[in-house]
Amino acid sequence: MGKKTLVIGASTNPERYSNKAIHSLRKHGHSVVALAKRAGKVADVEIQTEFPANEEIHTVTMYVGAKHQPEYYKSLLELNPDRVIFNPGAENFELSDMREMNGVETIEGCTLVMLHTDQY
Repeated sequence: MGKKTLVIGASTNPERYSNKAIHSLRKHGHSVVALAKRAGKVADVEIQTEFPANEEIHTVTMYVGAKHQPEYYKSLLELNPDRVIFNPGAENFELSDMREMNGVETIEGCTLVMLHTDQY
């Protein structure tokens, strides 16, 4: 079974990388939880507007910039995923340091490339 992934910054716009990532994650057999400011749907995934509670998330893939991430810090620390991927434009050294101190793998990379090259 795939790695359950939380996509932060999900978009219904097919031109956005978060949208492409949701499609690719589903195509590669991963279950997806999507989070954004606006509700919607991408493929078979409903976009939630509230941070998911009590979910067993393996990977968080970040598509929001560092200045919009602080509102998620507490929830991310409580979620305690195995890894966080900071996609291009979403790099955040402060959050990355906090995650690494808690033993969470942090990666600055592209989810789409990782999926395409079997590095996910």
